[in-house]
Amino acid sequence: MPACPALLIAAPASGQGKTSIVAGLARLHARAGRRVRVFKCGPDFIDTMVHAVASGAECENLDLWMCGADDAAWRLSRAASAADVVIVEGVMGLFDGTPSAADIAIRFGLPVLAVIDGSAMAGTFGAIAFGLARFRPELPFHGVFANRVGSAAHAGMLQAGLPADIAWRGHLARDETLALPERHLGLVLAEELPDLEAHLDRIADALAATKLAELPPPVAFAAAPAPALPPLLAGKRIAVARDAAFAFRYAANLETLRDLGADLEFFSPLAGDALPACDAVWLPGGYPELYAEVLAVRRDLWTALAAYVDAGRPLLAECGGMMALFEALVDAQGRAHRMAGLLPGSVRMQPRLAALGHQEADLPEGRLRGHTFHYSQSETPLAPLLRAQYPSGREGEAVYRRKRLTASYVHFYFPSNPIAAAGLFL
Repeated sequence: MPACPALLIAAPASGQGKTSIVAGLARLHARAGRRVRVFKCGPDFIDTMVHAVASGAECENLDLWMCGADDAAWRLSRAASAADVVIVEGVMGLFDGTPSAADIAIRFGLPVLAVIDGSAMAGTFGAIAFGLARFRPELPFHGVFANRVGSAAHAGMLQAGLPADIAWRGHLARDETLALPERHLGLVLAEELPDLEAHLDRIADALAATKLAELPPPVAFAAAPAPALPPLLAGKRIAVARDAAFAFRYAANLETLRDLGADLEFFSPLAGDALPACDAVWLPGGYPELYAEVLAVRRDLWTALAAYVDAGRPLLAECGGMMALFEALVDAQGRAHRMAGLLPGSVRMQPRLAALGHQEADLPEGRLRGHTFHYSQSETPLAPLLRAQYPSGREGEAVYRRKRLTASYVHFYFPSNPIAAAGLFL
């Protein structure tokens, strides 16, 4: 039974600054020579990229619905066996979602640190901390950390309002230079931030003076082996688009494809790379709307992909990957850009979120779980092969199929059904 210092960092709501705290803490421990493993609760791609840079290791996802408890158990066990500290970032508020970050903390015995934005409160800070610590008595609670504090005197007021049995773990002053930049889907991508390393160091330096610099208590994780996968993709080369326009990939998806026997060949449509020689193609999600002008002139790539699909070869296009395959993409400024034309119709960016949430699809290859999160809407005469469903049973995203091209707004989590995932590339 591997044991390792571990901590789940949560908050009463989104926007409290927990991602910056987690990234800075991972950086602080990594700079000290410790082996750090970071996890992110929920279906998130963007925070995980920042945490990978901060820790020097891949950041994986924990989600009891999308990934499953068994998947979470063996990934945590593996991390605890290899690391000096495990840090888990929660999602939204501590008790938000079904299942929530609190459910993960309780199931795996992870002590919870609550990050609370104290910028506009005093005594109420203690009430919020009290509620977070007591709402579910079985929750292992490590203490609270105040973010965006106005002064040392302000920090003293926040700390004084805490019940005696809730530990104060320190605070960070209000400092906009410590906040990570954001856009419509979340943080700006790690690869788009040339000063990210220096930014992480600034947060780490600030945290070094707090009690978060101390290792959290050890947690014993039940030994859980990784699943044994058949070599269904042995000898297959999968071309995977990888750049700022196609950046949304779960680390576990790449690992699953390799464990199934595939050889992965990465290429960048934005950099002008040609379609590699391959047996299958994967266009992950990302930000094609921000790079539509560049993608519009990649006629060579789109012509090659059209011939590839016409020949009956497999291509998976998820969310942003699917957006690039329509005839046109209309950006947030109302400008239309010519896209690949492999799917009839167009996609148009919306000022508000169009869809968000867990979904699962009963594909011909098998049931796959994942999630959807996008600001665009598609208009197409193409009839969907099927529609995914939300956990409630409500109808979800369309899944389109043209020969062996599979396209949808759903981002699939391949370990939820590796056999079905393999089928999409065969």
